[in-house]
Parts: sequence; structure tokens; C-alpha cells
Amino acid sequence: MMPLTRAAITVATENRTIKMNNIVSDTATPEDATNEPTEVQELVEAETFSPKWAADAPRGGRAVLTRALKESAAVPLFLAQTFVQSLRDVGYDSTTSALCEHVDNSIGAGAADVRIFIRQAGRQGDLQTDIMVWDNGRGMAPNVLQVATSFGGSMTFGSRSGIGRFGMGMKTAGLSMSPVVEIYSWQEPKAYYRMVLDSDAIGRDKANLIALPAPEFITELSPDITDFFVKAMRFPKSRDDQDVPTAQGEDVNDTLGRTGTIVYMPECDRLSFATDRTLVEHATKEMAHVYRRELAKGLKLYINNRRVDPVDPTLSMPNARHAKLDLLKITTSRLVVARKITLRQHENKPQTFEATVKLYALPIEEWAGYPRKMLKDIGVFSGQNISILRNDREVFAGYIPQITKRHSDTNWFRIEIDFPGELDEAFGVASNKQGVRPKGYVIDAINSAIGDDISTVRSEIQRFQAQRNTRDKGSSLSAAELKANETDPFQSEVLESDLSEEERAQIDANLRGLAVVVKRDSETDDEAFERVKGSKYIITYRHDEYWPFYHVENKFGRVILTINTAHPFYAQLYAPLMTTVAAGGNEEETEPTASAGSDGPLVALELMLLSLARAQSIMSRENSAAATTFDAFRRKWSETLRIQLTA
Repeated sequence: MMPLTRAAITVATENRTIKMNNIVSDTATPEDATNEPTEVQELVEAETFSPKWAADAPRGGRAVLTRALKESAAVPLFLAQTFVQSLRDVGYDSTTSALCEHVDNSIGAGAADVRIFIRQAGRQGDLQTDIMVWDNGRGMAPNVLQVATSFGGSMTFGSRSGIGRFGMGMKTAGLSMSPVVEIYSWQEPKAYYRMVLDSDAIGRDKANLIALPAPEFITELSPDITDFFVKAMRFPKSRDDQDVPTAQGEDVNDTLGRTGTIVYMPECDRLSFATDRTLVEHATKEMAHVYRRELAKGLKLYINNRRVDPVDPTLSMPNARHAKLDLLKITTSRLVVARKITLRQHENKPQTFEATVKLYALPIEEWAGYPRKMLKDIGVFSGQNISILRNDREVFAGYIPQITKRHSDTNWFRIEIDFPGELDEAFGVASNKQGVRPKGYVIDAINSAIGDDISTVRSEIQRFQAQRNTRDKGSSLSAAELKANETDPFQSEVLESDLSEEERAQIDANLRGLAVVVKRDSETDDEAFERVKGSKYIITYRHDEYWPFYHVENKFGRVILTINTAHPFYAQLYAPLMTTVAAGGNEEETEPTASAGSDGPLVALELMLLSLARAQSIMSRENSAAATTFDAFRRKWSETLRIQLTA
């Protein structure tokens, strides 16, 4: 029995806890110990040497652990049997994210052609999915292939100049999808070397040290592999939609070429989606922008025999998919500013590297008139307001609240950030390259570099949106203006008293002057006059950084409410409550909250402001000093609201 040398041991059982002091001390003499184990010693031994593993845990790993505990055998740094099983749950966001690891390796190997095959067979509820990735890169020599199959085995470990760094991606990505990963590589025709990682077989192995065997040499690939190259995939359904790599009667070996690598994952049991259609469409959509720069430079990437075209979230690349639409007169966004920022590699270390931050403005004035579906297809509403690339490979696309909050105007500008691999820690890039977690000093540097430019662009977008929104109203009254007019006779105090004919004529003349001031872009002078004359309530808009979020005037018996489109109140509350926000109904739709005939939140908000304006107008008419008080109140309230919405 293994000697016990601890001063105190607590033995836990299901029913009791026994604490023994100095069972066997470090200085105990042979006379102090007996050859017969005591009841407590037997209990300690049973409890210490009985791992409570799950029934389906790797049996080989349990054997190694028990041997190490009972026999003082050497303990490996990594228990391979359990380590490999654990890596199956490394935590990729999606099957696409795992597949990207293989594409990364292909690009790193200098491949010009990369194909991803997702083969599915069987019936609904009992589908078998096999996935394979092939590239025509430089391939691997047998000894390199053997090293590359090991965990941490890499020819470029720690290098930050490429995409991969740690020698883990191919294995963890493959095992995250399938319990078996087969790797084939060659550097001359028909001379294939094969390595296999079988997580179940590794789990059954009882050896303390599991060594990788030498690669198996073969001259012909099995039909399971070659069928990918000669047969059309089940999806897309039409063979005409697929560019099958090997034509009928041709030799697959000719397709494979002189050099290349295949990673095959049969009988995948852990996938993001159940059907090949969804897996293919998701992978195509994501990889189109993740690898857009490589695709633009000529990389041929196929997913189930359909070539992937580059998609650019910034809408600035002239050879991206959106730029090929014939209907677009202006095909790209406009670069507003590009700035270099110097960032520390670590927050507390002096070494620095440069990143590049670019701000783009989409051509809203030219694109706003296009149908909403077309704008959606272009990518205006993709939600990818910020794109971050590491060594030309995108690692994040979306919103970062600390840089730009999501509002209707953020659909119309883009931010692109490029950084070298040396800044991985600063941007918080994990080994599997899924997303970023930028440090606070990185966010501060980005905001300092382009924060003012973002504010200027947003202001321009909001001004255009407000003008277009007003213009599209024509000469019709809003639902709130109509309701305020309808209910005005029920108010206890009137806005204007009975007038004589002469006074009415004078009012009409004044109203014509007022109509010119509040005229909408789409109105004629006469239409504006008729609208103003027929309504006691007028809502108009102004874009002014220094105005409060609303302004009130009472002229010629009319309550004039002016909404300031430059105030964050407009972007964060008023505009989102419209039936469709900005761009004349082409912007991404919010919940349908208000229309000409409904009492939705927008109508309620406008009526609240109109009633406030009416009350202030009447109180100012009765007390001239009140007007000054109300003006100061509006400004103070407006500034308080601005800080609360933006700070």
C-alpha cells in the first residue's frame, strides 16, 4: 500500500466524515506501523483510488489514472484519452467557425483552390453527414504531417505573421464536428500520406504515453474520398448549379494535382444545423466576408461546388459582390478618413504596433431611393457596422457599443479596423479567432482617432433622413396633427379668438409668410399655405447642434413644434418610432407603430410634445415672463437628456 505521510486526512463517505491525525507521520518508525491495514486505512485507500468517472468516460484514461495513483507510475502532463475527448467541446460558435480553421490552414499553405464538401445521405431524422476540405497548397512531407497531427505541433508556432499560431486549429476544429479526423497530404502525384485521429480509439488506449504512428503511405484514395470529386452534392439540388471538380471520364488524381491536403471528417455528430442546405448557406454567407480580401486577390473557394464571391461589409471594395449590380450608379462607399493608431501590445508593456482605422460613408443620397429589398441584398442592413481584420482575415463583424451604438443612422456608415497579429492580446483574439474583446485602451484610441468624424457623418446622415422624411409627407398632416386639430374644440382655452374679416385677411397674409418658413421640400408655396391655414398644429424639423431637442412657437394662432434632428432624442427615440425609419421607407423597418390612421407610440409622443407646446404657448400669452422661463427650461431639459442618452 502507498505510504501516507500527511499530518491529517479527512475521509469522506456517503454517511460520515472521519478525521484522523498523524495516521502515519513522516518520522514514524517501523515499530509504529503494523503489517495489517486498519479499517480506516482500507477506507482511505478505497476512497483515494476510486475515480468517480461517468460510465461513458474513456476507459483507457481511467486505467492510466488508476495506475498512476496506485502504482506511483509516471503521470503524463496531458492524459491523452481524456484530453482528446475534452477538445471535442472546445466551443466553436458554429460549424462554419470550425471550418474556417481548415480554410486558414489552406491559405497558410499557399493554396489557390479550396473546396469544402458537405455530403449528406439518408432520410430526415437519420441523416449521415460527412465533411471534407481539400486544397491544392504545398502539402506536407510525411514527418511534417505527423507533427501537424499532434496537438501543439506546428511549423510556425507563435508566429504572428500568418493566420494560425498554436498548432491546434486543424485538430480541434475537426474533432468538434466528428469523432474521427483523417488527414491526407502529398507533395507528388499519387503519393498520399495518411494520418488518423480517432477519439474513441484514443480513449480506449491504456498506454501512459500515446505516440502517433508514422503516416500510412497509399497510392490510391478510397471511394469515400474520391466520390466527393466526381459526384454532385445533394445540395444544391441541380447539378447545373455545381462546378463538380472532376468531369466524367477524367482521373481524380489529375484533379488533386501535384501537391495538396485533404481533411476528412466522416459521420459528423456535432453540427450547428441539421441539414446540408443550412450548413452550406451559412458557411457561404460567413466566409464571403471573412475571406473577402483573399477572394478579391484570386483565391477560389468553393462550398459544395459553388464558388464564393467576396462580400464587403464596408461596401468599399470595387470587386465585391454588391458592386456588380448594374442598377447601382455609385457602387462603393466613400472613404471619409483613414488613420494610423499606435497601440501597446500589452497594457503594461512599452512595445507598440500600428493599427489602421477607416471610416466609410455609404452614398445615402444616391441609394435611399432604391427598393428596400435591393438595399438589403446590397448589405446596407447587414448589421456589420464594424469590421475588424487580423492580418487581412476578418475576426469580427457587428456592433461594438463603446464605439457606435445601433441606431437607424448606423446603417449608413462603416468602420474597418486592421491590426497585425502582434496586437492579438490588445484586441483580445482567442486561439480559435472567434470574435474580439478589445482592451479599454484600444477602444479609447479608436474613439480618439475617429470619434469626431463619426459624429460628423452621423449628423449628415440624420440631416438627410429628416429632410427626406419631411419631404415624403407631402402636404398631408401627420396623425398627431390631425388628432390635435380634432380635439382642439374640447380644450378649455382657445388658441385664437374670433376674428373680423379684415383681421382674417391680415392673418392669411401672415400665414403665407409662415408657410414659406415651414414649407416641405416636396411642397409648392400654395400647398404649404393651405396646409398651414388648415391646421392649428404644425410639426416641423430643424437640424441644429445647438438647439434643444424641441422648440415651441405660437404664431398667428398656430402652435409650431420643431423637432431637432441633430439631438440624440431624434435618433434614439423619435426616428425609431416611425413606421419605417429614414430613407423614405427604404430603411430597415422597425415595429409598425404608427400610421396616418393609428394611435401608436409615435402619435402619443407627438401629442405629448404638442400638448406641452400648447400649454406653454397659452401660459406665455398670459404671462410674458413665462416665455423666458420656458425657454431656459427647454434648454436645461434638453442638455440633461443629451447627457443621459450619450454619456
